[in-house]
Amino acid sequence: MRAVIQRVSHASVTIEGTTKSAIQQGFLILLGVCDEDTSEDVDWLVRKIASLRVFDDENHVMNRSILDIGGNALVVSQFTLYASYKKGNRPSWFRAGSHEHSIPLYHEFCNKLSEALGKPVGTGEFGADMKVELLNDGPVTICMDTKNKE
Repeated sequence: MRAVIQRVSHASVTIEGTTKSAIQQGFLILLGVCDEDTSEDVDWLVRKIASLRVFDDENHVMNRSILDIGGNALVVSQFTLYASYKKGNRPSWFRAGSHEHSIPLYHEFCNKLSEALGKPVGTGEFGADMKVELLNDGPVTICMDTKNKE
């Protein structure tokens, strides 16, 4: 699994002109799934994201987690995180997971992150043409890949 985690002041996802989800302070998470991913990857990624200390404390030092600040999360599926761009100029998506494999893991990730945060997470819609709007706070953007845990 690959995730791009952005610390945001606010974020939203709109589908066909209708806002599906919107959050205030927290994380916008773009999530990519490949066919090798498992529930173990979900668990590891949820733990890392929930504990990621990138929010300011009283001394303006990034020392607090999303749990510490009671922040929100918006998770958007993003198969393009598995783009292969080595040959030519048109990316290939052959490394992205199949719908049959990716959709259940996307939902599992959202459910487990919701449990970890103690509140619902906003979501996009798997496979939809989504418009994502955000105000990156910092900017702070972290990339994680469960295949690079060490």
